[in-house]
Amino acid sequence: MKVINQKGLLFTAILFLCWLSSLIALIQRSTTSMPAWFVIAAIVLRTVLQTAMFITAHEAMHGLLLPGKARWNHRIGACALTLYGALSYQSCLRKHRLHHRHTASKHDPDFSEDREAGIAAWYLRFMGNYLSQRQLLSLLMLWGLFITLGSIANRSAWINVILFCTLPLLLSSIQLFVFGTYLPHRKQRQPFNQRTPDSLALPSWLSLLTCFHFGYHREHHEHPDLAWYELPAQRRMSQKLAPSQ
Repeated sequence: MKVINQKGLLFTAILFLCWLSSLIALIQRSTTSMPAWFVIAAIVLRTVLQTAMFITAHEAMHGLLLPGKARWNHRIGACALTLYGALSYQSCLRKHRLHHRHTASKHDPDFSEDREAGIAAWYLRFMGNYLSQRQLLSLLMLWGLFITLGSIANRSAWINVILFCTLPLLLSSIQLFVFGTYLPHRKQRQPFNQRTPDSLALPSWLSLLTCFHFGYHREHHEHPDLAWYELPAQRRMSQKLAPSQ
């Protein structure tokens, strides 16, 4: 059994603090007082934090946040998914387990067997498997709460919520889909029929920037007990062993 990893917990604590503090700071400030470069930088920052929030929930699904303490592990994951996009943790957990158990098959909720489906059609199918009327209503209520609280200091808080909540969520979902689903799994469709997903041929620093090493997807599927920051070392080890296999 893996021991509790203080590095992962520290990252999670810092992430929650940054996500919340950046939201509070941004929705209270009028966008008219922000230069364009600041707005763009804030959107990028919020997108990174959104993606990191999903990665945290993903780690919880694999029991990596608090090994041996399943209840607290899943509570943290549920909190992360709620803040990410008001998603149901139990539903996502069930579907993610299906993704690992039946990768690239008709039972994989993340996979599209349709060879004619391009990236946009696959993305819409992917999102359709996770979005529901209840989730969308919960998300609107969450954003409504942010607008109400932000309006105390900023009458146009709704604009800030669109820029720093809605848009980063959309960009994050595209980022996670492209680097964590489409690119790694696209060659598992006909006529390629690869048995395992691809890992993106990216240096560690670029892999981190693209999607917290989610692109090292083969390593993740082969070693789901590794935390996201452990994947680069496993990737290097796999590449060293590959010529001799």
